[in-house]
Amino acid sequence: MTSLFVFVAMGVLATLPVVARADTVMMMAEKPGCIWCAAWNREIGPIYGKTGEGAAAPLRRVDISDPIPADITLARAINFTPTFVLLIDGVEVSRLEGYPGEDFFWGLFAMMLDRNDIPYNVETATEPNSQ
Repeated sequence: MTSLFVFVAMGVLATLPVVARADTVMMMAEKPGCIWCAAWNREIGPIYGKTGEGAAAPLRRVDISDPIPADITLARAINFTPTFVLLIDGVEVSRLEGYPGEDFFWGLFAMMLDRNDIPYNVETATEPNSQ
């Protein structure tokens, strides 16, 4: 009887649709000469990809002097740089306009991820030569 149950359960599970993981990206809209973009690049840029937040939403840079790529759907136009836009499958779900400094950036970024139920591991951050 137990093996019949396992066999039926496996058959049911095999017919369920596979749920694809959503493609989550943090788009950074920037432009040449933006001093706040330069500050972000200096303070956050080198460690962004090493953090849990950065792993959950890899960075995609977009120069606002160019047309917004066709695979991105924004809720509204971008008027300030830098603007950080959280995209799920190319669609804007959250936005942070401006760079508030490194002390506030991570908390605001985490709130964007939390509001959209995007998991991230805060223990992922690594420091060079931390041994």
